[in-house]
Amino acid sequence: MLLIVNIAFIWGNSLLPGEISGAISNGLKAFLESLVGVQEGPPGGGGLLRKAAHFTEFACLGMLLRWLFGMLCKKKWQAYLWPVVTGVAVASLDETIQMFVPDRGPGIKDVGIDTLGLLLGIFIISLITHIKNNQMKENAI
Repeated sequence: MLLIVNIAFIWGNSLLPGEISGAISNGLKAFLESLVGVQEGPPGGGGLLRKAAHFTEFACLGMLLRWLFGMLCKKKWQAYLWPVVTGVAVASLDETIQMFVPDRGPGIKDVGIDTLGLLLGIFIISLITHIKNNQMKENAI
């Protein structure tokens, strides 16, 4: 269920027209600036925030996909391959969606940022799984 919600969130944001998406980003940027008390970049420029959001939502996707395929795949290499393939497909479809939305456009750089976030998420779950498995082996001895 979390995986479906995560993908719906990603694609739902891509369906927002550029003006609405920009307003949301700028509103969040202003809120964060008021909390921290500093301004990031030029006024109205929420580009860094948007890239960080892409990275974060795909890191979450990577964690969910690695968790799911870790349970479903019998061969260890498949538990790594399928999350990457699925995540890159989601990122590519995300950018394709934006081709058909007013004031939006696809970006290869965004697919790269998404993929880096995805890989981080896969790494985090893999690390947690590795640590957990080692602890279980130590406790069994």
